[in-house]
Amino acid sequence: MIKHIDISDTDLRLKIKAKQILFGGHNNLKIYGYLNCKSGKRMKRKNRIFFSTEKEALKNNFRPCGHCMRVAYKKWKDEVV
Repeated sequence: MIKHIDISDTDLRLKIKAKQILFGGHNNLKIYGYLNCKSGKRMKRKNRIFFSTEKEALKNNFRPCGHCMRVAYKKWKDEVV
């Protein structure tokens, strides 16, 4: 888990190209999704957090994004209710 404010733009690009970062999330709302998600791109830098795996995001109590991860979100929602 890497906070956006703790990593330089250059290091971030390198980690994304190397596939070390695959998911982004909102630290306050505890939501994660794909890096190309429209909702995720609108986040403020101070709230953005990055994960290398989906398992890492779930382990940190984040839920899937309802926009870019509809199937995973539905599965999560059905398990919660």
